[in-house]
Amino acid sequence: MISSIVLIINPAAKGMSEKKIGRACRFLESKGCKVEKAFTTRKGEATDIAKDAAEKAPSLIIAAGGDGTINEVVNGVAGSEVPVAILPLGTTNVLAKELDIPEDVTDAMAIALERTPQVISLGKIEAVRPSSFVPRYFVLMAGIGYDGEAVFGINESLKKISGKGAYIFSGIKTLFNFDPEELLFTIDGKTYTGYSAIIGNAAKYGGQFKVTPHAKLTEPTLDVCIFKGRRSSDILRYVFGIATKSHLSFRDVEYMKTKSIEINGNAHIQIDGDYFGMTPAKIHVAPYALRIVF
Repeated sequence: MISSIVLIINPAAKGMSEKKIGRACRFLESKGCKVEKAFTTRKGEATDIAKDAAEKAPSLIIAAGGDGTINEVVNGVAGSEVPVAILPLGTTNVLAKELDIPEDVTDAMAIALERTPQVISLGKIEAVRPSSFVPRYFVLMAGIGYDGEAVFGINESLKKISGKGAYIFSGIKTLFNFDPEELLFTIDGKTYTGYSAIIGNAAKYGGQFKVTPHAKLTEPTLDVCIFKGRRSSDILRYVFGIATKSHLSFRDVEYMKTKSIEINGNAHIQIDGDYFGMTPAKIHVAPYALRIVF
């Protein structure tokens, strides 16, 4: 039985409002739960809050925010026995869509209380060179190349105002300025070349689109989609292919499942929709690393 809940809230989330948080707390408390609210004040703080909370072993931690907030909470909880639930308040709420968690506050909180936690795998990204960045888990995907650069170029002020519009604007801007270096992807002893890639732990991307359509959170594998074209026309063709669910048939797209991948070269990286850093990097699956309610 769920009795103690830590609700980690990102007040800067696009869909955040005091009304929604109040509704969530009233619903949880009406079911006999003790709710402790924790508001983040800076980027990355949700990880610290979640880690401290997990050490006290509450019945449940709820991440209230978007995919970036959920990613931070997961990085504080992964490997523990404390389950995580989601109150979707973000710009696109991709993980909520992947797990069929509604954006309605009461419905989302009912799922958090009523359903049994499921065990899922995570992706984990690490540096090739020591100390170039801190290892980090991701739930949805890692994007290397074009979309990493697009996320890198997002105007944070515009994102607060327009949400998805900031991603679209940066994507268009990146399209006309994209001048990538060739990347080397080492997978299961074989080397592949390309200019961009999505390493998916989940099927959905950017909403309802599916770049790695065969990826499943409950499997201890990652799906790799490598794009070999570098021109703007190639990017547009890939976008059209993803929208029409035909990109896996393209001759210049490689798709496979693996447990680990090494990327060498010089490209931007995003994980779960937030900017992460630069390649080179190693990515591997972290089997059954998180308990999550859906």
